[in-house]
Formats: sequence, structure tokens, C-alpha cells
Amino acid sequence: MNLRQLEILRAVIRHRTTVAAADELALSQPAVSNALKTMEAQAGFALFERVNNRLFPTTEAMALYKESEAIFALHAKLENRVRDLRENRSGHLALVATPPLAYSIIPAALSGFLRRRPETRVFFDVRRYEGIIEGVLNRVAELGFALGLTHHPGIAHEVVHTGEMVCVLPPQHPLADRPVISAADLSGLPFIGLERGTRLGEAVRDSFARAGAPFQPTVEVRYCNTACVLAAAGVGAAVVDPFSPRQNGWTGLAVRPFAPTTHAVAYMLWSEAEPLSRLAKAFLNEVRKESALLERTAPHQQHGAGSD
Repeated sequence: MNLRQLEILRAVIRHRTTVAAADELALSQPAVSNALKTMEAQAGFALFERVNNRLFPTTEAMALYKESEAIFALHAKLENRVRDLRENRSGHLALVATPPLAYSIIPAALSGFLRRRPETRVFFDVRRYEGIIEGVLNRVAELGFALGLTHHPGIAHEVVHTGEMVCVLPPQHPLADRPVISAADLSGLPFIGLERGTRLGEAVRDSFARAGAPFQPTVEVRYCNTACVLAAAGVGAAVVDPFSPRQNGWTGLAVRPFAPTTHAVAYMLWSEAEPLSRLAKAFLNEVRKESALLERTAPHQQHGAGSD
């Protein structure tokens, strides 16, 4: 007895007529009647007793009905699993990101992504740039996110956001009322610099050099979010990526465009060795949406009082 025959048997047992069973299964009534005759011939015993145009299952038919419950429960579970995979509702996804992206654009993208996929499980790690490259190449993570990119064999990439470095200051800072802050403006004032040898640290140093301004940090830190915390506490001004100030919704910071223009490009990375899963592709779409939102709320559009 195959699965379709069992399905017909169960429908007739529930409805007690071939007409109602046929309606449920979108079959013709003769097709259901013929299926019952075939099942009884194959089984070698009666499945129903016919009384006043109604069908009453025999003890044997009820035994088959009860035994088939597990089969149909498993079938329903399998169908749900196929639907979840088709709609990217379940599965596992591993991500790695550098701090500026890990604490800004990724959480927002994850929130909407997981809200629509409660069965999905995510591994998310925060690493320095070198750790992102290693994690993607070694398949520890399916997707990596980093600011800046050097060519690495075996790694595919897409630009997710092109922004510009910004200057962050405490709201009461003497430069806070300026619409744009230059490297020369910061000369002689308390300044929080990014660590030498880091990608962003070298980019800021190069900007000061291009402007012919001395680079003399009062405090030197590794991460942009650390610089933002210190700036909000009144330690001094800092030049950071456009993502890090967003961690606290701009609270406690004046955020101004920085000159000369210093690009901060965010990349999505993945291994060329294997195609991306449907789940990973769906998450990339969420990141693209957050990037578009970020474009609309960039600091150059908010350099008035609303960015303080």
C-alpha cells in the first residue's frame, strides 16, 4: 500500500463517504471508489462496511489508520522542512566582522533577519581584519565583514557601503559648531589617534600628511569604538569610521565630516571555494538594506544639531 492509497484510506475514514473524501483530496468520486477496491484486493480483506450509503471502517482498517499516523507525521515534518529551506527560515549561519561593522550595521541586519527566521541559528564572532580573512578562508565563517580590503586569493567580495571617515567630539568642544573639521583644525588640541599599523590608523595618518598637518595624538587606541567612548567622555576629538559613532545612536557625540576626505569602504567577504548558501544570500540582502538606510542617515546629512 503506497502513501497515496493510505492518504485516501484516511480521508474516507474521517468523512465516511467517498464524495467528501474526494472533495478533500481534489479527486473524483469514482477515483476514490476505485482506489478503495484496489486496496482491498491488495490487502486481501475488507476495509469498510457499507451501511446506508456510508462507509464504516473495519477493525483492520482502523489498525492501518493508527499505524499510519507516524508516517504522516513524519511526512508533514519533512514538508515543513522543505518549506523552511525554500523560504530560508531555518539552518545555521556563521559570521565574522571587524568591530566597526560588528557593532553597527550587522546587529541591525541580524535583528530583521532572525525575526523572520526564528529557527535559524547564528554564530557571530568579532575579530581584527586578519582574523576575518582567516575565518573566511578556513570556512570557520561563511561570511566576513571588514573595512578595507587587500586582494586575497580565494576570497570573493562585494562593497556593502562606501562612506567617509568622520570627526567625533564632545558636544561642548570648541570645534563642535563647525560644519566640517579639517586635519589642520585639530592641530594643538587634545586628539585621540588610532593605532599605528592598523588599516584605519594608517589611513588617518595619511590624511594628516596630505593636509600638511602634524599628527600628534594625546591618546592612541586600537579600535574606533574606543576612540568614540573617550571622545564622548571629553578626552578629545578623534577621526573614526562612519559606523562606530552609531553604536549609541550618536548620544554624547558631535559627529562632523572630516577633511581631507578619507574613504572608509565596507566589504562583504566569502570563500570562492564553495557557493553561498541560500541563507547566506538572504542575510547579504539584509545587509544591503541596512547599507541603503545608512546612506540616508550619513553624518554629512546630519551635521547640524541633530547629530549631537
